[in-house]
Amino acid sequence: MATLTVSVPGMNCRHAIRVVTARLRDVPGVETVAARADTGVVELRGAISPGEVLAALAACAYPGVVISED
Repeated sequence: MATLTVSVPGMNCRHAIRVVTARLRDVPGVETVAARADTGVVELRGAISPGEVLAALAACAYPGVVISED
């Protein structure tokens, strides 16, 4: 199972976390999503395509940047 860590600068409240995590759970291959508003970081696990994750974030108006990919 791969881990992808993404910085989402605009995700700094509970509403943003709900929007981002709901959208990311719909990305094919994503098994778990953990988001932190205090850091603006999301950690995803599964058979993940970074491109699909970034496209999903952009589609919900919270563009992100990949920090690490394992």
